[in-house]
Amino acid sequence: MAASHTPVAAELSISPGNLYYHYPAKDELINRLYEGYEAELLELLHASEGVHDVEDAWFFMHSLFELIWRHRFLYRDLNDLLSKNRLLETRFQAVLANKVTAIRALLDGMARAGHLEIDPREVDALAQSMVVVLTYWLSYEYVRNPRQALEPAHAQGALLRGAQHTLHLLAPYLVAAQRRHLLGLSEAYATEDAVAA
Repeated sequence: MAASHTPVAAELSISPGNLYYHYPAKDELINRLYEGYEAELLELLHASEGVHDVEDAWFFMHSLFELIWRHRFLYRDLNDLLSKNRLLETRFQAVLANKVTAIRALLDGMARAGHLEIDPREVDALAQSMVVVLTYWLSYEYVRNPRQALEPAHAQGALLRGAQHTLHLLAPYLVAAQRRHLLGLSEAYATEDAVAA
C-alpha cells in the first residue's frame, strides 16, 4: 500500500511514510485530492458566464486544461479509477454535468454577443462534444506518446492542442471575423509551441 503513495509523496516533497500516516488508504488519498480538484473546477466553470468572444473562450479553455493537467492522475486512467471508487463514480457524473452547463453558458454568451450563429437545437450536441474532448484529451495525448505525454516537459504542448481542438468544434458556428481570429490564435500558439519544443 505504501508503494502507491511514493509518487504522490515525491511530488509533495515529503516522505512516503509521512503521507501514509495521514492517508493510510489509497482511496482516501484520491478522494481528498479529488475534492480539491472539484472545488477549483466549480469555481473556474462559473467563469464561462463571462465568455463573449473567441479570445475569452481561448483563455477559459486553456485555464480548464491547466486545471485538468494539474490533476491528470484523475484523467489518465479515468475509467479504471471510476470502476474502483464509488465516490468518484458518482461525483464525476456531476462534474460532467457541470462542464456541459458551463459550455452551454459559453455558447450562449458568444451567441448573445453576435459572435456565434447556432440553431438552438444544436447547442446541446455541441456542448456535449466539447466536453468529450475536454474530458478525454489527455487519454488521446497518452496514446499518441505513451512514454512522454504526461511528463511536465510536454505539458504546454498538450494544453495548447487540447484547447485548440476543443475550440475548433466552434468553428462552423463562428461568424467570419471570429473564425479568422480563432485560426490566428491557433497559428500563433502552434508557432510558440514549436519554438518551445
